[in-house]
Amino acid sequence: MRYENGIPVFGDHDAQTLAQLRDVASRAEKAALMADGHLGYIMPIGGVAAYRNKVSVAGVGFDIACGNAAIRTDLKRADVEPYLEKLADEIAASISFGVGRSNKADDAPTDHPLFADPAWGALPDKTTREALRQKARAQLGTVGSGNHYVDVFGDETGHIWVGVHFGSRGLGHTIASGFMALSQNRPWNTRGKEVEALLELDSELGQGYWALMNLAGQYAYAGREWVARKVVQILGGKEQELVHNHHNFAWKETHGGEEVVIVRKGATPAFPGQKSFVGGSMGDDAVILQGAVDAGADTKTMQEAALFSTIHGAGRVMSRKQAMGKIHHKTRKIIKPGLVTPGAMRQWIEQKGVLLRGGGLDESPHVYRRLPEVLAAQGPTIQVLHTLKPLIVVMAGADEFDPYKD
Repeated sequence: MRYENGIPVFGDHDAQTLAQLRDVASRAEKAALMADGHLGYIMPIGGVAAYRNKVSVAGVGFDIACGNAAIRTDLKRADVEPYLEKLADEIAASISFGVGRSNKADDAPTDHPLFADPAWGALPDKTTREALRQKARAQLGTVGSGNHYVDVFGDETGHIWVGVHFGSRGLGHTIASGFMALSQNRPWNTRGKEVEALLELDSELGQGYWALMNLAGQYAYAGREWVARKVVQILGGKEQELVHNHHNFAWKETHGGEEVVIVRKGATPAFPGQKSFVGGSMGDDAVILQGAVDAGADTKTMQEAALFSTIHGAGRVMSRKQAMGKIHHKTRKIIKPGLVTPGAMRQWIEQKGVLLRGGGLDESPHVYRRLPEVLAAQGPTIQVLHTLKPLIVVMAGADEFDPYKD
């Protein structure tokens, strides 16, 4: 860890990302940047900021409550290895990617108590409320596209894990867009410029956003747990442990003896002993980690400086456009090649021994940092508990339409 203009920074970052961090820090009480950080909208991915009685709509982001969940099963690698091809096909056929539930598994918990939560009353009117509730029911249990995935892993003991990564889908996106518009005195259903919108929590607008943000959090948890458990069912296993966290969210926490609002954008809570599932890429290992326990004074100081946060993934080093090149929006033909070729991606995946279903060049391992290096840059603030080798990776296809990428 080092300090940039008094701001704790883990890892190495480009000038634009650091400039964005300084801009956020100018409005926050405290800020920090994790080792997987890169440029985002208003606030860098991997950024953490503390506010007094305020929440940042842009900081939480458009994919409210995006996060990771992992389940350790009672299965061993020997139980699934003879059937990996069949299992990969079954997962791809059963779990929906993109906008709506289109695959054969259609038992998502659309009667979940969250659909009767009083927070829906914070929406502008009945028509808006019912339309969004209907959209949310239709999308519950869908994974989306981009870097969202369903993976099957084997750990160092031979146990099988299921890991998923996605957020609150159209519900969160609509909430974020709506409050971004309202903060600029624009109507709810309009999309304005992405700007910083710091909402006072004792204002009507702030209270409404906080209630609906937490509703989106419930929704994301319900969706991720349903998908992960559905895959465990497909594998024929039983759940032994669940590790689950948001990484695009805001929490009321006590730091330095004061209650503050902590906004983590692409960063994961990591209090001592708190576990997280952190993925690498479609062709790299993932980990189960925890915030360091029984740490010495220097490590505790670093944990406090990080606002008890850590990475959420490996972090991009290449944009989607750089990776894919220029593609015709209708025919999907390549007009100008990108920096990643299909052959290079295929070679990486084959060498790793991963069965891939879906996935585009913009999610190739080439576009990400290497996770061990990122973990090392977080220093002793975290402890790796398990290393997870990917066996099956299922993602949306390269042409899958989804307007709710994070």
